[in-house]
Amino acid sequence: MLTIESRERDFPSLNGVAYLNTAAEGIPPTAVGAALRQYASDKLLGMDGRDAHFKQWEATKDLVGEAFGLSSDEVSICSCSSEAFNLAAMALRLREGDEVIINDLDFPAGATPWLQRGCPASVRVWRHRDGALRVEDLLPLLSPATRLVTASLVSFFNGYMLPLREVVAAVRRHSSALLALDVTQVLGRMPLDLTGVDLIVSSTHKWILASHGGGLVGVPAARANAWTVPAGGWFNLQDAFGAERFDRAVSRPGAAGFTVGMPNFPAVYAIRAGLGYIQQVGVAAIDRHARPLVLACLEGLKKLPVDLLTPDEPGQLAGILAFRHAKAEEIHRRLHARKVHVMSHAGRLRVAIHGYNTENNVEHFLRELRTAIDDVG
Repeated sequence: MLTIESRERDFPSLNGVAYLNTAAEGIPPTAVGAALRQYASDKLLGMDGRDAHFKQWEATKDLVGEAFGLSSDEVSICSCSSEAFNLAAMALRLREGDEVIINDLDFPAGATPWLQRGCPASVRVWRHRDGALRVEDLLPLLSPATRLVTASLVSFFNGYMLPLREVVAAVRRHSSALLALDVTQVLGRMPLDLTGVDLIVSSTHKWILASHGGGLVGVPAARANAWTVPAGGWFNLQDAFGAERFDRAVSRPGAAGFTVGMPNFPAVYAIRAGLGYIQQVGVAAIDRHARPLVLACLEGLKKLPVDLLTPDEPGQLAGILAFRHAKAEEIHRRLHARKVHVMSHAGRLRVAIHGYNTENNVEHFLRELRTAIDDVG
């Protein structure tokens, strides 16, 4: 996908390093640094710089819409995925008797707004079996009281990818619930078809190789009224400076209501550059390059004395693999010393493989992992 020359040019910090931790932090191409410098240059113009800022805003929304399969009017950008889900909780206006379905493979951002004491709805947990969320286990949880089903398309915990088409069909057939989907751990890694999803959310500092401070939001026009956020602000309001501004506040429906104040323009510049780079290379090309590396890494892990947390279901994989070991922290320390970067947390090690990774990266990781396991005993 990348030539040796283009990889060294666009990702110079990866030289001599097996960086397999994109699920935590993506490595931005040099174009992102250039975009942030351009923001700084535009900001020095004061109010005159806002013309450039808003041109970046519109161009970035076009890219996000393309990535989500929506129009630019159906997307917006807030500060992070956590903010997006909290605003979504406000929009739903849940009442006693309502039910929300979360799952135990999800990242806290998508699950915890509904667990706060002030949330009147009941929460039902869709629990995994052997690391996978089975649709047959979702069905008994769905009912006429279900207002929302929320999940990540790819789990941050073990990399399991939801069978989205089957989930959409089940939710539509057995409830009138809305479906919210966090695509943070797959956006930019493989092509997506998000048809049937009512709310799409993503962070920006991982697989799309941008910066912190961004949260991408997508709401299909047909569902805009279901996601009208009753938040104070101004950028999200229909007439923030009109004659009746101190009498009432009316939110813009849909994705537009998720940006409540001045956009985080530095992040917007970075998102345009990172997502633009991804789309220029081609998400399908990234997937064709990275998928064999993921499968090779999976096969290598299966030969080692580790507790594999990722289900051995190649059709439900994106870019993440995870496993446990009793001495995970020591193994992680040894890997890092050998310039192999993976994530370690509470005995779990996680590998994330993106388009800038190589066959040599995977081979180096497996070789050093085997050595570390042998050394720690």
